[in-house]
Amino acid sequence: MAKADGGTLLSELTSVGLYKRNQGRLTRQLTAGALMLIALAGGYIMSRGPLAGSPQWMRTLFPLSFVGILSWLAFRLVNLPSFAEFLIAVEGEMAKVSWPSKQELIRATTVVIGSMAFLTLVLFLFDAFWAWLLTTLGVVVT
Repeated sequence: MAKADGGTLLSELTSVGLYKRNQGRLTRQLTAGALMLIALAGGYIMSRGPLAGSPQWMRTLFPLSFVGILSWLAFRLVNLPSFAEFLIAVEGEMAKVSWPSKQELIRATTVVIGSMAFLTLVLFLFDAFWAWLLTTLGVVVT
């Protein structure tokens, strides 16, 4: 898979440079952190699950190698120009969002929970009515 400037994917994965260092910085750091956390969880699960009966060196070396390789790939992924441009655009769009105040959030959450409780009650009553009617008519035998 070739890049537009002539570099290959392998050369991109092995480079250590940062793409547009100061743009989309927080979004890229959080994305890389989340991917590395997933890698850590995978390494832990690997050491406790499939490798549980293996020798100690294998339970240590394989998960550490797995975490190291996936962490490097996560770091390189957030600096891959196409993905980095996407994350920069996401951060730019998130800056435009008007976030609600605490009071607005509480009111909106109350409305949603109240609506769900009301709809739950209505559906329960409909269900109970139809169950009673169909049982009374002998359509449903209990």
